[in-house]
Amino acid sequence: MHRDPDDDMTTAEAFSAIACNRAVDDETRLSAAEQLAAIDPAAAAPACLAIACDREVGDEVRLSAAEALAAADPSAAAPACLAIARDGRVGDEVRLSAAELLAVADPAAAAPACLAIARDGRVGDEVRLAAAGLLPAHTL
Repeated sequence: MHRDPDDDMTTAEAFSAIACNRAVDDETRLSAAEQLAAIDPAAAAPACLAIACDREVGDEVRLSAAEALAAADPSAAAPACLAIARDGRVGDEVRLSAAELLAVADPAAAAPACLAIARDGRVGDEVRLAAAGLLPAHTL
């Protein structure tokens, strides 16, 4: 069976449009971004970033989008992880998970995320301690 490469582009455009549409529910947006990553990882980065940085999206969905972004394009994960880690409305554990993800994907970019958590007095002590533990010694 012959597969037309233009079909993949049309499919990618459709998934991207769904993933970036704030009127679509969170889970559907994430599913579209994940399917986009499977067919065109480079095109998935903006879609995942749009979800991860959208403060109206649920915490776990934002983190899942950041994880998908890190898998598709680790160098593009920093803005998504930073947006989650710095967002005081996001749950402590999700913020820490974003910082941990960033520490793996782009260790040099992890310090601002870890510091945002470690310095936030509203965050639980154990999470703040864990975030501080992710910092390289020269940033302390």
